[in-house]
Amino acid sequence: MPENPEVPDAAEPDVRTLDPRSLRGLAHPLRMRLLVTLRHHGPATASQLAERLGESSGATSYHLRQLATHGFVADDPERGKGRERWWKAADKGVMLGNALHNDPNPEVRGAVNTFIHEVASIHDQELSTWLGTMHDWPDTWAAKSDFSDFTLRLTPELLAELDGRVHDLINSYRNLAVPEDDESAAQVRIHLHAFPLKKPHTPDA
Repeated sequence: MPENPEVPDAAEPDVRTLDPRSLRGLAHPLRMRLLVTLRHHGPATASQLAERLGESSGATSYHLRQLATHGFVADDPERGKGRERWWKAADKGVMLGNALHNDPNPEVRGAVNTFIHEVASIHDQELSTWLGTMHDWPDTWAAKSDFSDFTLRLTPELLAELDGRVHDLINSYRNLAVPEDDESAAQVRIHLHAFPLKKPHTPDA
């Protein structure tokens, strides 16, 4: 999943802001899963990605080329041998520009919906995988994982302020010097969902 599907206007490190053209090039379930896989697991060939995702190599090859056309992935020449083509993610994440939600083009608004729903689906898959495998991890990881939720009364502006602060805090942990050979460390996924609840219907007096 793209790491930053939607954030305030504050800059994020190595994160690409989508425009209408690039959004339409990315908003496809397989393309998004390919990009997330390359980000999380590093460079791979179309065949390796096909095996990991349960797709045909023809499908992964086609969609990798489409991702490359829009600059989301690139060749990794250090790994390629002969006709074997390795791919790598070109950036660490993407985010939606705020204007995309109100774009007058219905194709763009449809792409926004596809993109957001696929991000939610990827988050759900990742959480389900963790729940199904958490007992395979040391007890300390199960104890430190978090499933908190909160309900606050906020204005849109306060929500944007809160979201920005949370992103700033998370980004401050990106460059901590955790040694590569530290076996107690692992990649950690942090999902952030913030949305208003539908107001309850009040019957007429």
